[in-house]
Amino acid sequence: MSELATNAIRHGVPPGRGFLLRLRYDGHGVRVEVHDSGDGVPRIAGEADEGGRGLLLVAALADKWGVGERAPGKVVWAEFAK
Repeated sequence: MSELATNAIRHGVPPGRGFLLRLRYDGHGVRVEVHDSGDGVPRIAGEADEGGRGLLLVAALADKWGVGERAPGKVVWAEFAK
């Protein structure tokens, strides 16, 4: 989903660094992974927040999603069942 890639670019990629977008279909569904080298853990926006609705959309549309560790940075993933 573009929300995961946009979040990585805006919040998770230090200047001069890149990110990796990986899509995988396993016959049962699609897994989207965005790997970045930034610090911090993404969070779903609260009602009072002006922005940050991207993960709210991901949580609503995906069957599962989460954040994993990598060195350096993190991987944010979402799974969509067939």
